[in-house]
Amino acid sequence: MEKYLIVLPIGLLAQFIDGTLGMGYGASSSSFLLAAGFVPAAVSASVHAAELFASLASGVSHLKLGNVDKSITGPLALSGVFGGVLGAYFLSRLPGDLIKPYVAVLLLIVGARILFTHLRAERKPIGNPRLSKKFLVPLGLIGGAIDAVGGGGWGPICTPAILATGKGEPRYAVGSVNAAEFVTTLAITATFAATLGLEKFLWGITVPLLIGGVIAAPLSAVACRRIDPGQLGIVIGAMLILLNLRVVAPVVSGVLGVPPLVRLDSALTFGAVALVLIALTLRRQTSP
Repeated sequence: MEKYLIVLPIGLLAQFIDGTLGMGYGASSSSFLLAAGFVPAAVSASVHAAELFASLASGVSHLKLGNVDKSITGPLALSGVFGGVLGAYFLSRLPGDLIKPYVAVLLLIVGARILFTHLRAERKPIGNPRLSKKFLVPLGLIGGAIDAVGGGGWGPICTPAILATGKGEPRYAVGSVNAAEFVTTLAITATFAATLGLEKFLWGITVPLLIGGVIAAPLSAVACRRIDPGQLGIVIGAMLILLNLRVVAPVVSGVLGVPPLVRLDSALTFGAVALVLIALTLRRQTSP
């Protein structure tokens, strides 16, 4: 029983990270739950079920605080539904582990670009990104398909891609992607429910996980708005690098036949990211 009591704060931390940075809910919540001793099968099913409710609360919170650009959310959500359904229905038998290393290398490069761009930025980005549908529709299709096939990837694909354009404040990318995520997650979950069933969901984990996520959703939306745009971009770039180093490093070491040069404890990494975000939020709040 004591083990289940820590699931709620795990959901809170995971959604705070995801709602502030636009990515990381699945990876962070899974890492915390595994570190707490839960079995992988239960973690996977429960995280996906809880994410549906957490993404709804996050999208609504970002919308109310003005972090959402509807010209981004609309095309992204519609194309994300198609990509997610196609991925869940036609590509669900494709092992996600086959594509993860390739996607991770690409995102590692994008993360480095975002990090260095914001470190070297002489002026802060302002306003909405103003992106075309020719960019957003393919992005939603790819993000939705990878999310369905790989068991996650909507945020890590869509948020960095928008940020990499160098247009607008990071909070609009984060808020718009979070708002579109609910629609995409709903379509993917419904497709999996129709084809695979819901028998594997363990609601003893799912319910406290989603409660924590719903509590954290408005807090993360506030943090996303308060944190300085340049600092937010730096943290997003660093987070993207850390997420994908965990995937790339073991593959590279296996090819070279040497021990991994980078070993990141997942739970400690995400815990450190959460502390940085809290510190930046409080600093912004108390600054003159």
